[in-house]
Amino acid sequence: MADGRTTDTETTGQLGGLSVTATAAGGARVLTLAGEIDHHTADTLREALDVTGAPRPRLVIDMRQVTFMDSSGINILIAAYQAVTAAGGRLRLAGPTLPVLRTLQLVGIDTLIDCHPTLDDALAS
Repeated sequence: MADGRTTDTETTGQLGGLSVTATAAGGARVLTLAGEIDHHTADTLREALDVTGAPRPRLVIDMRQVTFMDSSGINILIAAYQAVTAAGGRLRLAGPTLPVLRTLQLVGIDTLIDCHPTLDDALAS
């Protein structure tokens, strides 16, 4: 594509109401999530976020279609942040919906992981 994004995609599970689509854009792995992040869908997200063996991973999580997130999602995001930064990479969140953003703010995740209003902003950071 003209904007530098690739069209390689990998979609995992609709299990329990969460789908994850992996693409590459701007030198980053982009995970586009749709649905709910809770204890029923946690394993799907955890597997998609695995950066084992990836040198200096650059990961952006597109959250524009996430309708709900509980403590399972918070714990997964913290673990992913720790794994990515330990590998010398970076993790960004893009476009969390208002209910999800409020959850991120209540527990302070937005001070740990950079949250951006749009995917383009997250990719540019």
